[in-house]
Amino acid sequence: MLILVINCGSSSVKYQLFDITGQDYNRSLAPLAKGLIERIGRASSCRDHYAAINIIVEKLIDRRHGVISSKSEIKGIGHRVVHGGEEFKHSTLITKKVIDSIEKYSEIAPLHNPPSLSGIRGCAKILKGIPQAAVFDTSFHQTMKPEAFLYGLSFKYYKKYGIRKYGFHGTSHRYVAEKTARKLGRSLNSLKIITCHLGNGCSMAAVDRGISVDTSMGFTPLEGLLMGTRSGDMDPAVILYLLKKERMSLERMGDILNKESGLLGISGVSNDMRDLVKTVGRRPKTRDRKSARARLAIEMFVYRIKKYIGAYQAAMAGLDAVVFTGGIGENHPWLVRRIENDLKNVVARRTKFLVIPTNEELLIAKDTYNVVRRNDAKS
Repeated sequence: MLILVINCGSSSVKYQLFDITGQDYNRSLAPLAKGLIERIGRASSCRDHYAAINIIVEKLIDRRHGVISSKSEIKGIGHRVVHGGEEFKHSTLITKKVIDSIEKYSEIAPLHNPPSLSGIRGCAKILKGIPQAAVFDTSFHQTMKPEAFLYGLSFKYYKKYGIRKYGFHGTSHRYVAEKTARKLGRSLNSLKIITCHLGNGCSMAAVDRGISVDTSMGFTPLEGLLMGTRSGDMDPAVILYLLKKERMSLERMGDILNKESGLLGISGVSNDMRDLVKTVGRRPKTRDRKSARARLAIEMFVYRIKKYIGAYQAAMAGLDAVVFTGGIGENHPWLVRRIENDLKNVVARRTKFLVIPTNEELLIAKDTYNVVRRNDAKS
């Protein structure tokens, strides 16, 4: 069964095409085709997401370089959707009602859900009649208990506005947790795993016997670890203090927290860990300001990861494995060695520290395959 995976950003569309059968379900599969269209809305050849989807389909069926002969060969389309609130605990067939819900949650995820809707609507027109599935970043974390997902605000704000911890990167956390079990040759429901998705956006999850019991991101992706440009955890009174002292707008405060903080804000050098490591490495014996601040950003990054590992080990009352993934987690072995060494007297001796590349697109394809099969069985 050919499954097309679409991942829409505000000005980009990533896609992969997979061929999945029942026998292949538990295997890692290479895509038949993959690509990325960028600068949507700015490049004259691609004015919007609809135009981008059109280009993707044309590439797939191109007579010389395409991999399929017609649109009808595609049997399902899977979309990454960042926010599904409390409503979606599993990946689901996209209907008018589902689209309305994704639109509703756009208020909480204004940078993420609207592009996904554009991709869904574009596919509905260009690939008419082909079933589409929504795979939500938030769904994996809907197993958290109230004591883990509620904030210490008045309960009325949860009831009125749904203010609570939702968590994100759920597809990645779920994928690497399942992969960890296979790598260790054990059943997932026998393991206590901490998954660390570390990239420009960073989050961690406590996965107890296959179930997410806690995660570091919250109502939005701003909470939790120090990230590329996001502040992560901080005293909310700091925001009130700065608003008063700097007399800035809420929009300006939002830009500071989301775009000017984290590794970039602390180091003053870059939001990219590679740049920080190079800056520190070039000046190992000097104490110039740039090197010192880059080193401080790295130390803060490592410290918060260790702190969350300790908290999640306590929450699960045990720990079998700590898994690193994402652009930083997969490509900086020094980070894994450093954290493993720092925690060797804290975690059990049997605890494994692993690096497992994430593959969210493959998991989206497999979820879409299941959604399409269930839909076919009902028809």
